[in-house]
Amino acid sequence: MRYLENKKAGLKYELLERLEAGIELLGTEVKAVKSRRGSFESSFVIIRGGEAYLIGATIPPYQGTNAPKGYDPARNRRLLLTKKEIGELAGLEGKGLTIVPLAMYNKGRKIKLEIAAARGKKKHDKREALRKREDERHIDREMKERR
Repeated sequence: MRYLENKKAGLKYELLERLEAGIELLGTEVKAVKSRRGSFESSFVIIRGGEAYLIGATIPPYQGTNAPKGYDPARNRRLLLTKKEIGELAGLEGKGLTIVPLAMYNKGRKIKLEIAAARGKKKHDKREALRKREDERHIDREMKERR
């Protein structure tokens, strides 16, 4: 079950290579994510000191009144990846690609984050993607009416 999704990632970026990563969360953050509270708006992944971090994702506490003192909903969260995976991501990051989060979901008892190496789209590419999506919707509507 997908708890959080970055719906605009496909529009803003050309997604190249996808990867699954674990994420280090507090207990209140896990409960908030499972209740689908949070946002990936303008968030990305960076590699620093041999570790990967999710920057800019907002996850509010499950209960605001019960949150730990000094809790920051937009804090940096460490991703759990192997050294080999971190090395690959660092190489992609060096090529001018951005690493963006796509979705947060559970796999068994663990919360996982799907990330992708992405290249930013130009304005005309975004317009073309919107046009294609609209054309597909129109075709689907026509096919549905004819049935």
